[in-house]
Amino acid sequence: MTTIRASHKQRRTGETDIELTLALDDGAGGSRQTGVGFLDHMLDLLSRHGRLDLTVQAAGDLQTGSHHTVEDVGIVLGQALDEALGDRAGIFRYGHAVVPMDEARALCAIDVSGRPFLALDAASVPAGETGGFEHELLEEFFRAVVNNARITLHLEVQAGTNAHHMIEAAFKAFARALRAAIAIDPTESGVPSTKGTLRA
Repeated sequence: MTTIRASHKQRRTGETDIELTLALDDGAGGSRQTGVGFLDHMLDLLSRHGRLDLTVQAAGDLQTGSHHTVEDVGIVLGQALDEALGDRAGIFRYGHAVVPMDEARALCAIDVSGRPFLALDAASVPAGETGGFEHELLEEFFRAVVNNARITLHLEVQAGTNAHHMIEAAFKAFARALRAAIAIDPTESGVPSTKGTLRA
């Protein structure tokens, strides 16, 4: 493959300051420091299981909670993913995964469609906070990624009682499905769409 699928993004607002570098074909690598311990852990999982070289440096107004930091990291990750994918030529486009994590299980299906849509079923995740990450931010993070990467994402937490395990299963399922969807299909010479574009 000759095209370098990578992106470097920065976002500075009155609430957060984020710098992110993403490479789709360099394998798992990079480092994640967001000030939210559990988010760092989830991004580590995304990098490892998605085979993404991902470096994130974020500073946010954590004195108000982790909402702004989590959402804005999702925004920047989505923007970087969109840019790194370019015209989406040669990718498989679709990916899916079912991932167990002890008593928890999550299902994910992705279409790199150019159309942002999130269908999230995580109502069974108990309310609370883990490592500075409020559990309802699972939805905020993935909505931000989807809207900015312009992908269709169906994500369902199917089983579990431990919130840590349930959220971890969701991130791992997303990582595995994304890895499959953005992989290069050696039998596809163009954009995998009858429209001829996956940019809109």
